[in-house]
Amino acid sequence: MSILSNDLKADWQLNHPIYMEAYQSGRSSFITNLLPQFAMQFSVYQTLEMLHKRLGNETLRRALDPVETIASPVKGRPDGEWMKRSNMIGVNVRTTGSFWQVVNYVLTLPASHDSIHLLPIWEPGVVGSLYGMVSWQINPEFFDVDLARFVPALDTVEKQLKVVMNLLHAMGRTVGMDVIPHTDRFSEMVLACPSLFEWVQRDGDKINDHSSLVYKYVEEAIWQYLKYVGAADGTPITFAKDVFFSTELAILTDDQRSRILFGHFNDYGGRLQRRINLIRHLTAQGLETLPMTMAPPYRGIHIDPTDFIVDEYGQTWYQYAFDEPQLMSRVFGPLARYRFYESKDNNQNWELDFDRPNYPAWAYICQKVHECQQTYNFDFMRGDMAHVQMRPAGVPEMIGHYYDPLRAIKRYVRGNGSPHFAFFAETFLAPPDVMGYGDELDHLDAIEAESTLGDLQSLVVGSEEFNRQFSAYYDYLKTRRFAPNFTVISADKDDPRFDEFYQTGNLFRYFTALFLTDMPSYIGLGFELRNLHDERGTNEEYSKLYVFQIEDDRQPDKVTHGPYEWGQNVEQFKSILRIRTFAERIWPVIAGQETRWLVAPDAQSTDRDFIAWTHTGPTGYVFAAAYSDELPDTIPELEQTASMELVFEEGGCRIWHTIESLEG
Repeated sequence: MSILSNDLKADWQLNHPIYMEAYQSGRSSFITNLLPQFAMQFSVYQTLEMLHKRLGNETLRRALDPVETIASPVKGRPDGEWMKRSNMIGVNVRTTGSFWQVVNYVLTLPASHDSIHLLPIWEPGVVGSLYGMVSWQINPEFFDVDLARFVPALDTVEKQLKVVMNLLHAMGRTVGMDVIPHTDRFSEMVLACPSLFEWVQRDGDKINDHSSLVYKYVEEAIWQYLKYVGAADGTPITFAKDVFFSTELAILTDDQRSRILFGHFNDYGGRLQRRINLIRHLTAQGLETLPMTMAPPYRGIHIDPTDFIVDEYGQTWYQYAFDEPQLMSRVFGPLARYRFYESKDNNQNWELDFDRPNYPAWAYICQKVHECQQTYNFDFMRGDMAHVQMRPAGVPEMIGHYYDPLRAIKRYVRGNGSPHFAFFAETFLAPPDVMGYGDELDHLDAIEAESTLGDLQSLVVGSEEFNRQFSAYYDYLKTRRFAPNFTVISADKDDPRFDEFYQTGNLFRYFTALFLTDMPSYIGLGFELRNLHDERGTNEEYSKLYVFQIEDDRQPDKVTHGPYEWGQNVEQFKSILRIRTFAERIWPVIAGQETRWLVAPDAQSTDRDFIAWTHTGPTGYVFAAAYSDELPDTIPELEQTASMELVFEEGGCRIWHTIESLEG
């Protein structure tokens, strides 16, 4: 802990009973003056004692029983419209260390931050990437040993996740999971269901066969291997190959197929070794999945003979490259996308036939996500890479059921018992034909996303581009079916490469995100303390670098050693705390209110470095925020009322209260 935080540390030691009592009694929705790193040090007993006093004995008892389900705060809603005004916090569980510690972090958040987005919860594969899921098992590294010791019944990571979901719901939060339409390049799903993915057969650094039916060679190779080594769980192989690999026949379940191939789910080491052996068996025959691509042209790739690595097993892995790359074209070597569509002409020209869906792939991922949503009671999904639109002709006029897998998943979950289930899309509102073919705005409308991430976090506050985008986003909010987020920071931007975005304008970002009450917002964990990074910090200070688990010293900018280090920017924490504390007082009056701009964001204006707004309803509050640290002494648009009292001021942000309404 730095010298800067000594006053907060002393204050907490002296006054923590007062702050905790205010939370426990319900007078405050969060524990004020509690630094997140202090919250991470709470014992299980301390946390449970606080929650017992806050929630009551019966609610806590039910929450701690993984068989029980605490209802979501939005249960009973007819749709996901609630998400369009949600203030979301994104949490990479690796930064907290376990699911249980997410509860401790949420103790530091006011009720105005009403949604928690958990970054991927699945067992990861290559380079430990959270976005390269290797199975449908919950990531065992998120298990909390102390919780299991204190509550012995919570002896699996699955039980602990269910209990944490119960508690977060009891604490008034909605909770979302990442839905990922791709897997690790050689995930258990890829090996158990080859027909759901695209495969190639190569000879050295040349692709010999990328036709539609290569997966049949893969099935035969896996089947022969299975007959030779036997089932991992001892199951007699008394069925035919077609029965084993069928995802439609109800003879073998997906779980049975996985146990036969890899063994019991809790045998992590055994499953890994079986998977490695099977991978080596396939690659020795030149069989491997086609890596996932991003952005146009999506299709048409080859092996780059000059770009390869040799792994610890002596296996050579080649990188793929586009035949005709465009601006944002990327190949993700460690990942494989589901084969959602059949190919034209046996994939001779790398063209997909969007009129011929691969129906089993759609059914498989919809059912798997639904199982998880039902098991843990998730309220929404964050659709990873929702910007993918692979049709060269752009968004079609008629949107069919098989237009987009994320849309299909949302519809499936909603139609099977959870009508309130919402869709938060990872798109960046890029210009047409940049991240996907066609207009991304039309695509977002077509996939029925309630809200989207947007890209304000990638711009310097007050720049012409920031103002232009901010103004456009608010226009989309009023004219489109989806709601763009005022995103403060996200997991992919808490990275040394983006430090310049957060050296100024941080209070503007936070104040506007919170008090622009008809626009959703997104903030990544740790922003409240994030160091300004005038110089690059250590790797452990950036939450993005915990998306991976890279131990390769050839990539020193991505290797982390030890746990996440919370920032030391206590002055920013204090300012945000003051904003949060004042928001507590007025939130019941302003929550969800429509905005009426007094000084709107405008890229064309060169003499306005601030924004100001009130509400269409009679809340009596007026807000102004400067892109820099100072507001002008006089704001003509605010002088239309005779009675306006300054009630809050912090770092270029002000709030007035007025009895008389401002004139339109």
